[in-house]
Amino acid sequence: MTSSTDTRCDSDTRLRELMARGFQFMQSTDSRGELLALVGVRGHDNVIDVVRLESEDHVTATRMPSWEENVFTPNTTWWHSSGPVCEVLDELLELPDDHTPGSLLLMAGI
Repeated sequence: MTSSTDTRCDSDTRLRELMARGFQFMQSTDSRGELLALVGVRGHDNVIDVVRLESEDHVTATRMPSWEENVFTPNTTWWHSSGPVCEVLDELLELPDDHTPGSLLLMAGI
C-alpha cells in the first residue's frame, strides 16, 4: 500500500487482529487483474462488518445488520468510518462484539 502520511503505523498487526476475530479477506481486482482493494468481511451474531482498504490513506469500514442483501452498498448501517488505515482499523477493533444495535448509538452519544 502507498501512503502520503509522514507517521508510520503498524497496519499489519491490526489486520492480523481482524483475522483473529474472524475476518475473511479477499482481493478486489479490475478487468486486467490489477488490485483495487483488499476487502475483509466478518459476520457475527446479527451484524456484518466490512472493511475495504484501497490504500493506507483510503480505508472504509461499515457495520450493518445481517439482513442486508448487498454488503458493499447497504441500505442500513449501524456504524461507518473512513480515513487512514490505522485510524479506521482502530475504530473497527474498538467496536463492541455484542449485537445490540442501540449500543452503537450510545457509544456515539446519539
